[in-house]
Amino acid sequence: MAGSVNKVILIGRLGQDPKLAYLPSGSPAAEFTLATDESYKNREGQKVEQTEWHRIKVYGKPAEFCSNYLSKGRLVYVEGTLRTRKWEKDGVTHYTTEVVVSGPGHTVQFMDSRGAAGEAAQGGGSEQYQGGQQAQSQGRKPRPGAPAPSAPSDEDLGPAFPSEASGMDDVPF
Repeated sequence: MAGSVNKVILIGRLGQDPKLAYLPSGSPAAEFTLATDESYKNREGQKVEQTEWHRIKVYGKPAEFCSNYLSKGRLVYVEGTLRTRKWEKDGVTHYTTEVVVSGPGHTVQFMDSRGAAGEAAQGGGSEQYQGGQQAQSQGRKPRPGAPAPSAPSDEDLGPAFPSEASGMDDVPF
């Protein structure tokens, strides 16, 4: 079908640390869940909050980037394509829909200010992996063999969801 577009853009918080695995070809693959939220007022004027969970799959060098720098609770921007997989187990057909980050134009980018080495948080830098190249606004690169950064404490995770930080809870739409 000519003229169709399959592009997904999400901003949310990681529900778990990324799980890194290697495909038989040796290529890295990471998987994590991302929570997005929505709040609105119902007809009775009560605030209703709804959370949607998304399964994210990242392939290639961006997968290693995610494994090294992302952790549960981090606010991230994800851009990829939507894929639905189907499989059969014990005679029952199962389906799952995922956001796949694997090629040019796809990206995973930090949205909060905590950097991987702790220094980027002071400088307000953000690391990202975009279209096959890693870009770090502070020019920092992980050292070979350096341990993965420790997960931030619950105190410094900031708001649980993006809308809490944006102040848009009272927008009438």
